[in-house]
Order: sequence, then structure tokens, then C-alpha cells
Amino acid sequence: MADQQEEEDLRLALRMSMQSSPPDPKRSKPEEAENSATTMTPEENRRLQRELMATAAEKRMLTPAKSVPASGSPLKSDSGGDLGKKEMETEAKEVNLGNELSEEEAYQLFFMVFGSSVSKDILAQWSNQGIRFSPDPETSMILVQHEGGPCGVLAAIQAFVLKHLLFFRDELVKAEQSMPQNLSSRRFSKNQYVASNDFAVFTENAKTRALVESMAEILFLCGNDKRAVIATLSSIGDGVGGSDDSLKDVIIAQALENLSIESASDLHKILRVDTYTTPASASKRLEAMIPIFQSRMGALLFLISALLSRGMDSVQADRDDPSFPLVTAPFGHASQEIVNLLLCGQAVPNVFDGRMDLGGGMFLKGVTANVEVGFLTLLESLNFCKVGQNLKCPKWPIWVVGSESHYTVLFALDTAVQDENELEERESHIRKAFDAQDQSGGGGFISVEGFHQVLGETNIFLPSEKLDSICSSGFIVWSEFWQVILDLDKSLGGLKDSTGQMGQKVFDLYHFNGIAKSDLNGSYSSSRGETPMQRPRLTKLRVSVPPRWTPEEFMTDVALPSDSAGTESSGTVAIPEPCQHAPLVDCIRTRWPRAVCNWVGEPPSIV
Repeated sequence: MADQQEEEDLRLALRMSMQSSPPDPKRSKPEEAENSATTMTPEENRRLQRELMATAAEKRMLTPAKSVPASGSPLKSDSGGDLGKKEMETEAKEVNLGNELSEEEAYQLFFMVFGSSVSKDILAQWSNQGIRFSPDPETSMILVQHEGGPCGVLAAIQAFVLKHLLFFRDELVKAEQSMPQNLSSRRFSKNQYVASNDFAVFTENAKTRALVESMAEILFLCGNDKRAVIATLSSIGDGVGGSDDSLKDVIIAQALENLSIESASDLHKILRVDTYTTPASASKRLEAMIPIFQSRMGALLFLISALLSRGMDSVQADRDDPSFPLVTAPFGHASQEIVNLLLCGQAVPNVFDGRMDLGGGMFLKGVTANVEVGFLTLLESLNFCKVGQNLKCPKWPIWVVGSESHYTVLFALDTAVQDENELEERESHIRKAFDAQDQSGGGGFISVEGFHQVLGETNIFLPSEKLDSICSSGFIVWSEFWQVILDLDKSLGGLKDSTGQMGQKVFDLYHFNGIAKSDLNGSYSSSRGETPMQRPRLTKLRVSVPPRWTPEEFMTDVALPSDSAGTESSGTVAIPEPCQHAPLVDCIRTRWPRAVCNWVGEPPSIV
């Protein structure tokens, strides 16, 4: 009789576990709850479900043999079918539970990421950065960063989150509407969602859904669209996924108490690894584990997930020199290989298109395909590298922006900023042909032989004296060639335009810096006066790609005489007022040459 009652409790608990009502941490006696089932409130009913599940689980743990019929056949549902059989078969196809890395794999992973002589400060930076949105309404789409180090991981995730929030709104609305009502406290109309540039309009559910979809997309990108590996903490297990928020916080706080990573053995002890083969199953797992990724270990766990999704051997094969750690010394910044892995699915170290053949069977690896969200860097404006069109012109107008020490995010609300006008198309064609002949590693010069091939491919006809002059040194520098093109008439394949309107373009860009900073503009009142608000930085930039003028005029901001400005007879165009300048402007000009930028308030910061 007791066995029959236990069996019935287990069946009821399993049926109730399939329901979507969130559990409550409090417990009452199941007998008392069952006797009052006819008059219980919804809250009491949820409590009963949780109690039955807990009681059945406890009995099963104490007497495992009694939990399964003596025949060994699976439990039957009320309809006579195998209980959960289809769900179990589906889950078996979707997920391969790895559970933990071997000691050898943990050591390989640790040394690949941190190297053999990593400092405790760097390990602390990477062990204390969660993936969390800003609580400030005006910057609520920004993932907040506490200190340097994991910014490359956060910026890449941020870029994909913006893609989903800005350009896949309908899907997020549908997903949010399918959630239980108590998970979303406010709604908005579809028109507001599409048209508004007020970033406070996004609900917590919409942001969480965008975060889950972004993380799943990145991991499957790393896994070549075949798998996603999700690394979490073994001390937490699956219990956090079905708990109330307050209980989740307690579970995670207990798991993180005194937890530190100082060696490969520490990594081996704390990691649990699951492999998923469908986006739906990976998204479901990520949604359940979001509290863990929001915890202080979140950024590191996601980086590990991406590396394992790619495969450690594949990551090392992607790199030009796999002997260096992926987290760079001495400051613990994410390397370009980490950023490229998250943006394009391969841990290549360079940002140019394709690969560069150095001869003798040696070559450098770059980005081989167009990406969803792109990359710009201050280093290109300093001539340290050349960002290729794959990263510079992504499918969506969103870019991770790199400086010498930090990663931030630049984006536009309008995809039309990616459209090229006549001059930009011509310039892109010429530049692409030039870069194809550039074997200097992005140095910006080509051989005379390569130069003649560029002229033929782009239908540029240089006068003989001009051709002899530019080839006299034995190699052709891009800046000198470009000046020749600007001065060459359109009929000869150049860009000289008497109207000056050939390249005019005006649009808005937004820039996010996830590192929180005191903001007097966002101050709030208190009895002691106004207190600066700590929040990430958001800057709106008005960008104008002005009519063409010579590089000398542009660099010196020399104003033309008022009597000649704008007159077609003079063949010149008035130069705009000097623009505001910040290092971010130099990054923007690598994408839109000669862009003029203006903003209100403090200049945008990329550090």
C-alpha cells in the first residue's frame, strides 16, 4: 500500500513538473496540502506541486528500487503512453551530456586561455565579470563592465544583442508574448517597438530573450552550425533552472562562495560541460542558466563555451602562433583572436579578408566570409593594420570598436547607412583591387607590376607623365595613388567632380561604452542634493560625409574664400566648419573616409 502511494506521488510529481508554473522555495506538508486541494488558492496549488515533486524525489532517493515497477517497464501516463518517452528521445538527439572535462582537457584549456605565467590579478578580472544589463533606463541595452579584461567578450555579445533588439523586433515581441504573463510587467505596441529610438522601451524579457538568442547564435557560429557547447558550474547543476529568483540567488551565491580559479585543476573541478546539436535545445539551456551567466563567472564561462564549441584543436589551428595565450599580458585583455572567434566563428588573429600568402608555404589567416556584425579599430587609422570588407561592411550596421586597450560598440538604427552611393562604390572598387595586390601586411603599398594590374581592373587611364611619376620609386603608396584619383577626371576613371555633391551623406550613429562612469547629466535628487549616477556611456553622433575636397584641405580645415565657396566656376566646394574630434572619429573614418562628426555633451570614449 505504501509502495502504491509512493508510486502515485511520483507519477503526479512528474506530470506537474511538465507545467510551466515557477516553483516556490517554501515548503509545507504534502498531506495537509493535498487535503485542502479543493479550496486552495493558485499560490497554494503551486506550492502543492513543488511539495509533491520534492517528496517523490526524496522517496525515490531513499528507496530507488520502489520507484520503478518490478517488471522494469517504464511508467505509463494516464493516456497509456510511455511517460515522457518522446521528450526523452528528443532530448537524447539534441544534447550529448559531456558533464565534465578530463584533467588533460582542462589543462589544455587553461593554458590556451591564460598561459603558464598568468597573474592573480588577471584571473580575478576574468572571474568577476557577469553578463548583465545596465539598470539605468537610458542605457538599459548596455552590458555593464566593471573593469578591464573581458570587454572583448562583452562587446561581441553586445553587438549581437543589438542586432536582435533593433532588427528582429517582431520575433522578440512574439517570444515575449508567449511567456507567462507574470514574467512581463509592461507591454508596448508593435509600432512603438519598431519606431522608437528610446532604448528604455525594451522590457526585461525582451532583453533577456535577445541575450539568449545572441549567445546561442555565437556558440553555433563557433560550432560551425553543428553544435553549441555550454559550460556552467558543476556545483550548481540543473536546480537553478527551475527555482524562484530569490532561491536562484541563494543557490548561486552558495556555489560562488570561496570559489576561485588560480590553476587548471581549479578549472577542472568547477566546470560542467553540455553539448547541444540544435539551436532550440541550446537556447532552452541558456535561458535556464542565465542567472549563472549573470553571475561574476559569466564572461569567463561564455568564453570557455565558445572555445569548446569551436574545439580546442580547431582554435589552435586557426591561429598564426598558438604558443601565445588568448588573454594577453600584462593587462589581461581579450586578444583579437577571441573577438574574431565570437564575431566570425574562427579564432583567426588578423582582420583583413581571406589569407595572405607569404611564400614558401607560409601564410597569415584573416576573415574568410562576411559577418553579421562587424569590427572597426583605431589601429587601422594609425596604419598598424587593415580591416577588410568582411568586417568593415557587415550584414547589419553594428561594429565592435577596438582601441589599444578596450572594446566598445558602434551602431546605427537605419540599415541605409550601409548603402553605397556612386562615389563610395567607385572608391570601394578601387580600394579592393589595390588591397588584393598589397602583400605588405596592410602597409598600404604595392609593386609597379601590381599597380598596372589595378589600373586595368578599375579602368583608370593615367596620363603618361603622371604614370611615370607615381611609378618612379618602384612601389606605389595608397595615399599617393588616392590623391591622383581625386585629381583625375571622372571620364578617365577618377573621382574629380565639379559639383562636389558626389559623396554627400548624412546619418546618425550611436556609441556604447560598457564601463560605468559617473554621469552628472543622469544625476538623481536626494535630500542631500544631486548625486552623480554610475552608468555606462551612450553617445549619439551626427555623421556627415561631406562633398569631396583635397586631403590637404581636409587635414588642415582651411576655409575657402567666401567669394569662391560653392561656385561651380571655381571647381571647388566650401569646407564645412571644423568637426568635433575624438579617437572614435578616426575609427569612423576608416569606414566612411572624410566623415565629419558632431555630438552633444562629453566626447565619446573608446577607452
